Amino acid sequence: MSRGYEIGIGLQSDKRPGDYARLARIAEEHGIDVVSVFGDLMYQPPIFPLLEMAAATSRVRLGTACLNPYSMAPYEIAGQLAALDLASGGRAYLGLARGTWLGEVGLAQPRPLTALAECAEVVYRLLGGDTSGFSGEVFTLAPGTALRYPVQRPRPPLLIGAWGARGAALAGRLADEIKVGGSANPAMVPVIRERLRPGAEQAGRSADDVGIVLGAVTVVAADGAAARAKARREVAMYLAVVADLDPTANVPADLLARVKTETAAGRHDEAAGLIPDDLLDLFAFSGTPDQVAAQAQRLIDAGVHRVEFGTPHGLTDDQGVSLIGAEVVPMLRPATR
Repeated sequence: MSRGYEIGIGLQSDKRPGDYARLARIAEEHGIDVVSVFGDLMYQPPIFPLLEMAAATSRVRLGTACLNPYSMAPYEIAGQLAALDLASGGRAYLGLARGTWLGEVGLAQPRPLTALAECAEVVYRLLGGDTSGFSGEVFTLAPGTALRYPVQRPRPPLLIGAWGARGAALAGRLADEIKVGGSANPAMVPVIRERLRPGAEQAGRSADDVGIVLGAVTVVAADGAAARAKARREVAMYLAVVADLDPTANVPADLLARVKTETAAGRHDEAAGLIPDDLLDLFAFSGTPDQVAAQAQRLIDAGVHRVEFGTPHGLTDDQGVSLIGAEVVPMLRPATR
């Protein structure tokens, strides 16, 4: 990674067969480094698009951001990671998070930090061929339990998705990367770095050893006004959730309440119209290629390891991914820090 950081795109798993391969090829041809697939509730299982993209590419890293240990057992996560790593020739990463909206399918989420830590332990014991067994508070492996198929690598990189201090400390202890999903705010980078520090020190390493990934809704187009209008509609649907997670944003409570009310009533244009430009720029990348590149550069200068441009990318997926690769990425330079 000669530029000192990575550029990624994040895809929602709502497309037709063949769409993923085409988008991944566009991304790879334009120098994008990582293609992630979201693991959101009630969308296609990420392994389907990831395997399709693995067959269509040769360079980009691939992974889910993120799987959770409540809807999928650790041995199944290990199997899917092993399959993707084998299919891609060693380009897979594992993304884990506690998961969102699982109550809608009747899944409780007790002891999330313990569940995440033990899930990672079980996954990497299985991939590494450790048959000594594991007895945790949430998950166990009986001695002698082993995978019955070959693996590409014993430890593909681990990403943990988290905003809060305890989740970030866990990432500091265990992970190669931490992803702050739904943020384009450079002020969050030093916050997350400090939140990583206690866990990193516990593991005997520096907080700088953990790459910080920020990713958010992205809409880039030659028509910057149209791009920002579309981004406002996308952001309005989740602003009430992520705004409360950002201690630097200082979003007025009455504004959040009004956006939530309008969104709940299905008045999405009205909700979008409430979001001012400065607030939009904290939670989305949007506008012309010049505008989006300027936003990404601020994150790079703040010290991110990866900028992840999320769905819907542009006024259409293909146009957005092409513009990100052909126009946004060439404008970016290494951090000046």
